[in-house]
Amino acid sequence: MNDDHSRNGSSGKSFIDKIANFLSGEPQNQSEVLEILTNAHHSGLVEAEALGIFQGALQVSDMQVREIMVPRPQCIIINATAKPEEYLPPIIESAHSRFPVYGESTDDIIGILLAKDLLDLAYKGKLEKTQLKDLIRPASLVPESKRLNVLLREFRQTRTHMAIVVNEYGKMSGLVTIEDVLEQIVGEIDDEHDFDDDYMIKQAEGNEFMVKAVTPIDEFNEHFATKFNEDEYDTIGGIVLSHFGHLPKREENVIIGKYNFTVMNADNRAIRLLKVSPIQH
Repeated sequence: MNDDHSRNGSSGKSFIDKIANFLSGEPQNQSEVLEILTNAHHSGLVEAEALGIFQGALQVSDMQVREIMVPRPQCIIINATAKPEEYLPPIIESAHSRFPVYGESTDDIIGILLAKDLLDLAYKGKLEKTQLKDLIRPASLVPESKRLNVLLREFRQTRTHMAIVVNEYGKMSGLVTIEDVLEQIVGEIDDEHDFDDDYMIKQAEGNEFMVKAVTPIDEFNEHFATKFNEDEYDTIGGIVLSHFGHLPKREENVIIGKYNFTVMNADNRAIRLLKVSPIQH
């Protein structure tokens, strides 16, 4: 038992000594810190996933909100005077949990509506009699230039999950969530539409398929018997994006050849997931 304890103690000390050796150079900037961490990874002291998180954590201190926010045209905002039949469809269709609410104009953001606050009212049959302005919660406003590490700290301190991004004139230019920030650190956070990384194409219902946007063209052609040009684009997402002519948001669709492509997951940087279904004649 004493021998085991000695071996464990020696091993622990050796590990600490190795870390100390890597840090003894007293890095002067982030590049040197990353170099040390990368060396630690190559030496087996830091796993690849941990290294990625370290890199992401350092990166957010250099990034601003404007780089990751969801642009205003892609935001779903609700009028405070809207009736249930007006605001429920976009809420249900988007499957989001929080929505900016505006007053006299779309520039007048007066709060945030949480979809879950509607559930109890709907269950009790009180939704029609309740005004949205009585349900909204205070909205946090942040400038486009705010650093992501500062924003993350504020999210944690205030226990809020969404902030309205405003430009230099105080007008809404987009929104940002705590998930958007965390994804810069840990990578994309899966949602209900995502599936195992071992699959690029997965059958959903009937003739519908869920297809990752990064699916190589040749793999897509083989599965769907299509003849998309493999020289012009590398992935099916590239072809779909070119047909849209803009970065689409969720639920937008486009017909290419004999198939209908619906965007199931996308952010302000790229298409992530597609639903592919044959056109019914």
